[in-house]
Amino acid sequence: MTEGACRASLMDALPEALRWSRRSAGRAPFGAGGFTLLELLVVMALLALVVGTVSLALRDPATSQLEREAERLSALLEAARAEARASALAVRWQPTPGAAEHDFRFIGLPSSVQLPQRWLEPGVRAQVVGAPVLVLGPEPIIGPQRVLLALGDRRIVLATDGLQPFAIAGEDTGAR
Repeated sequence: MTEGACRASLMDALPEALRWSRRSAGRAPFGAGGFTLLELLVVMALLALVVGTVSLALRDPATSQLEREAERLSALLEAARAEARASALAVRWQPTPGAAEHDFRFIGLPSSVQLPQRWLEPGVRAQVVGAPVLVLGPEPIIGPQRVLLALGDRRIVLATDGLQPFAIAGEDTGAR
């Protein structure tokens, strides 16, 4: 082999030799390997985080609307309850599904207190469980009472034990 041929074969082998280092001895050359386990775990963790965030962001709008209506009704009932105790008036709440001018009404409140009488969302229905109306006062302790709110096929129960404020007691899955 001549000196030129030896130099050419040495130059051909040099780039291959430069790809190997002492640290990577026993491994494939640079660019020929795959991902490390740590890199794959990091990607999987980031993917799980993104999927979790997206799934929480995509809530059922009917459930969110019904929860908002229940929280609003709870605040309205507590305001009427406080007014009933302060004014020593017998105040009741009654759903009125067939009325054109309101969806529900507060009976017995003074004319100076004007509370909303319509749902925020059309299609919300309310039913007092076990009675035609809710009794809100004037007594500070009222009996346990429940209201079933429905929007489409979603249902939420709003309840009080007579001492505590009205609060969401859970979803009602029974068909009505």
